[in-house]
Amino acid sequence: MPGELRLIIVSGLSGSGKSVALRVLEDLGYYCIDNLPVSLLIAAVEEFRQSNANTAKQLAVGVDARNRAQNLGALPDLLNQLRLQGIVTDIIFLHANDEILLQRYRESRRRHPLAEQGSQLRVAIAAERKILTEMQLSADLIIDTSQSSIYELAEVIRSRVDQRKIRSLSVLIESFGFKIGIPSDADFVFDLRSLPNPYWTVELRGLTGLDLEVQDFLDSQDKFAAMCEDISSFLARWIPHYIDANRGYLTVALGCTGGQHRSVHMTEKIAAALRKHHDPVLTRHNSLPAHRPHPD
Repeated sequence: MPGELRLIIVSGLSGSGKSVALRVLEDLGYYCIDNLPVSLLIAAVEEFRQSNANTAKQLAVGVDARNRAQNLGALPDLLNQLRLQGIVTDIIFLHANDEILLQRYRESRRRHPLAEQGSQLRVAIAAERKILTEMQLSADLIIDTSQSSIYELAEVIRSRVDQRKIRSLSVLIESFGFKIGIPSDADFVFDLRSLPNPYWTVELRGLTGLDLEVQDFLDSQDKFAAMCEDISSFLARWIPHYIDANRGYLTVALGCTGGQHRSVHMTEKIAAALRKHHDPVLTRHNSLPAHRPHPD
């Protein structure tokens, strides 16, 4: 609806990229407020509505673990109140694994917001995870930035969050390698390791599923075609139910051993099939090379 207010709550672990996400949203035209006490959310939204009555209405609010526990616990009810007023709300939650967070803090030499004088950084991270558990469970979209650069995180915010039409379902199909680990943001995970592996064909070993030679090899395999059809049909059947449940985001992970061949080509084929009757459908390849600076 034209003029409809959209509110995005950006939360997550310190060092996971919340500041990057807010900067990207600000560049996209959102009015951003960082570190807002949850108790002031309703007042802040009302003030924003009044002051921007005749302009585009996009508000992003950063919420972190420095809020009182009871206030964080009240956030779902507050958001329900806002939704009843016709305000479209999303909670975006960012996180990363402990070792990555420790590395980022060592490199930046910043102080963790929950670290008391002399306390260990690892203890502060664990405390923050505990405080934000309910926030993560309430999130509409969870983003693991452990292997993401600032550029990749910015692209996720632009493509999945900002470009998602109001009251639509953004579908992400992502490839990964089991030897690296299953993406923690996945709603569905499919294992492709039973399919013929191009890795064992010497001339294909150094290529990826984005190369025509690998695609031709896989497309000639009956098992590959059958699994592609099964997964595509499953998703086509159930995506409408996620839309009916007012879900804003759905993430599907396809894995093979190294995340270079089978899962990459399968990701592109299934995305192409889904795009015939759903929009948007995005793709991401977690195990293909991408070595750039991490989010701060």
